[in-house]
Amino acid sequence: MSALAVTTLVALVWTPGPAVARTAAQPAGVRAVGMAPVSAEPVAAWTPPLSTRGRYIVDANGNRFKLKSGSWHGASGTWTGSGDVNDAANHHAGEKSDQMPLGLDRAPMSEIVAGFGELGLNSVRLPFSNEMIHDQRPVPEAAVVANPGLEGKTPLQVYDAAVKALTGAGLAVILNNHSNTSRWCCGVDGNERWNASQTVDQWESDWLFMVRRYKDNQRVVGADLYNEVRRSVLDDPNWGLGDSHDWYSASQRMGDRILREADPDLLVIIEGINWTGIPVDGFAHERPTLEPVQRLSHTLVKSNKLVYSAHFYGYTGPRHSGATGLGETSDPRYQDLSRDELYDVLRRQAFYVAAEPDMHFTAPVWISEFGVGGRDETGEKPRAWFTNFVDYLIATDADFAYWPLVGWHENRKGNGWALMHWDAAGRRMGLFDGDDWRAGAWTRLINATGRTGQVAPVSDWSMLTLDHTDFNQSLRMGAQPDWDSGARKASCPDGQRLAGLSHTGNRGLCTDASAGDLWASSGGYEVVRDERHVLQGDWASGYTKLQCPPAHFLIGYSVRGAAVSSALCARSSAQLGTAGRTVWFDRGDNRPSAANGGDFAYGNYKGQCANDEYGAGVAYTGRLGSRRTPDALLCRKLA
Repeated sequence: MSALAVTTLVALVWTPGPAVARTAAQPAGVRAVGMAPVSAEPVAAWTPPLSTRGRYIVDANGNRFKLKSGSWHGASGTWTGSGDVNDAANHHAGEKSDQMPLGLDRAPMSEIVAGFGELGLNSVRLPFSNEMIHDQRPVPEAAVVANPGLEGKTPLQVYDAAVKALTGAGLAVILNNHSNTSRWCCGVDGNERWNASQTVDQWESDWLFMVRRYKDNQRVVGADLYNEVRRSVLDDPNWGLGDSHDWYSASQRMGDRILREADPDLLVIIEGINWTGIPVDGFAHERPTLEPVQRLSHTLVKSNKLVYSAHFYGYTGPRHSGATGLGETSDPRYQDLSRDELYDVLRRQAFYVAAEPDMHFTAPVWISEFGVGGRDETGEKPRAWFTNFVDYLIATDADFAYWPLVGWHENRKGNGWALMHWDAAGRRMGLFDGDDWRAGAWTRLINATGRTGQVAPVSDWSMLTLDHTDFNQSLRMGAQPDWDSGARKASCPDGQRLAGLSHTGNRGLCTDASAGDLWASSGGYEVVRDERHVLQGDWASGYTKLQCPPAHFLIGYSVRGAAVSSALCARSSAQLGTAGRTVWFDRGDNRPSAANGGDFAYGNYKGQCANDEYGAGVAYTGRLGSRRTPDALLCRKLA
């Protein structure tokens, strides 16, 4: 197949988000017995800001805050990319949003927000586009006829009003950068990557602007960095290659900038890669989602602020783009899988991140999009998939966000995916009107028992990587002068110590297990470049040893190329043990049998101190054939 043919085919077959539901006539119905709506009581009390403890999100009091969310879309755009943008027929499902949360032409904002409470939500994902941020034109009067107070406002000012209304009702708001341009997502549409239709500098600048704009509103709790990163016509995104398409590196940098420069209290939410390859049989293609996290996870400057996210729809699949007809591959969709097969795939692609404790990748997983057609969806497979998926969300006690919350209807016909619909006269069609088959599953999901109350603090395990650039995750060291100019430097997040290193690959492992934050309040540290502190006992004979001074422990390291350049040691606030052992890892892995943290350097030899030890030195050799990479660690008892 020629390059032109492949390019044309990719553009034709990509499916832009959830399909429009069928539009057969709908029975009006009355509320069915056993399908009473969730109580419309006020949102349960919670105290911001939010953070994480292992796989759970918790509030400021340490109580579990399970994200029971939905996406109120529209501000990111609904235009399909062809035809007159002012003609509703050229917008997804005929629903023209004018870069505002959908429905403001049909219902007062207060009524829409109250509906979210009826659904049992405690949080709302609020998409926006970068184009929306900068559009200074007032929204059309007809687009806010049900909300006359919004007349003359720009789309961003309307977004402000939505944030205020949602948080005023006690709901948590997650800002979601859904697209660059205000165009319906998610095909080959110029929105494939964070930098597809704009520069990286613009993307980062816009995020800092948005975070600072809502910093004083503590119920704005999270930054969902970018939606469904995917292949463009010619190029794939990647996870860790260090180039301009590297989503791992871009999201790592953006998350750190938000926490350092704009708001240290926000959750940073990072979605996996949605699609790579060409969706044609015979060509490599897949939906990686969060699978790469197992080998390369994020370590933010505040380690209790990371949340991973993933999207699942029945009509897509682990290797299926969701296309129908021309370009459809022979791969199964999620809805083609048996219940057991589906659950195996879901765990492998995303849910393992939250299921496996005490790993470098352990974090909450928020399924920030899932959904299905409503009243008109009669297909056995989509219905079974939704029921099975909801059952899995319940079984795993997962955080979730349904897509979408708000839609239009006329005479009970329209895009049936939403949970609430309004017609042009302002009449609402809701999930609990008695004729929507999803009501039972939704009620089970919202009312499901799960972890509540206090979540005990857990040990943190964090990966360091010097693949391409500095990885200084210590806020304290970030405030210091360059401690090894010209070298690539890595440091553990504040409160953690270096527990492991790899022989090759420039990877490290940090933890606070067994000891918590050991660093003295004075912030004292020393950069060690020679053997001056090897005063007694040659713990690595014939090797160069960079050993911390007494009462210090390893918190970082630096390299030049692959070679060790220096060791970074912090002064301890507590008395440290001096009895130690040498952990060699130049010829194989050497990790305690009960070691936590997981494989922090996949494919490379690695050494690790025990949970009750601290790293006190690193050894290497410059003899012929060696690249001066780490060969051994000096591990000493904490006390």
